[in-house]
Amino acid sequence: MALLEVKNLSVYYGVIQALKGISFHVDKGEIVALIGANGAGKTTTLHTISGLLRPKTGEILYHDKDITKVPGAQIVRLGMAQVPEGRRVFADLTVEQNLRLGAFTRKDPDRTAATLENIYKRFPRLKERVRQPAGTLSGGEQQMLAMGRALMSEPDIILMDEPSMGLSPILVNEVFDIIKAVHEDGTTVLLVEQNARKALSIADRAYVLETGTITMEGKASDLLNDESIRKAYLGE
Repeated sequence: MALLEVKNLSVYYGVIQALKGISFHVDKGEIVALIGANGAGKTTTLHTISGLLRPKTGEILYHDKDITKVPGAQIVRLGMAQVPEGRRVFADLTVEQNLRLGAFTRKDPDRTAATLENIYKRFPRLKERVRQPAGTLSGGEQQMLAMGRALMSEPDIILMDEPSMGLSPILVNEVFDIIKAVHEDGTTVLLVEQNARKALSIADRAYVLETGTITMEGKASDLLNDESIRKAYLGE
């Protein structure tokens, strides 16, 4: 059953059409990857789903509810969270303050405290830096903080935008291990990622986005072995 469904979505920046009637779905319990080159429309897709942009046409269904015109803050309350491109941590706030901001929709302080402890168990480096300003963390630690902040809302689905960007190969592997662990704990994942090989290696299904249009879709394992994908995105 589709947890998230995008139907005929078109988005414009002024007169420039960024998305050209794309349709796709994410079933509950899946990792779905959205891959493509810079400028393909991947981030625009996530921003539209999460309420930061309004489409010109199309609809977005989440839990079978039309959320196309629902404000972003309300979408978080419905059980969707996003890890933005470039981390977007609050540099002057501490690690713990950043994490607690991720729980702004929650009303149960005891449960929030328990979730915070679970985040520290998943990201022990954040526990070590709990009082440290987020802006002084390394790039990898900031990525972990952004992921932890999103998980503080206990989302049903998490949208991840280029989580490996700017990280060393070792940290990239660590981040993808975390994504797999989050998924194994029951969170559905929509992953936007320029590192197509890593994305396809952990995803169940994938879509290829080119200049605002979905040009291919299928099982991630099939796309990983597709000759055109290998030439275009895997450097082979």
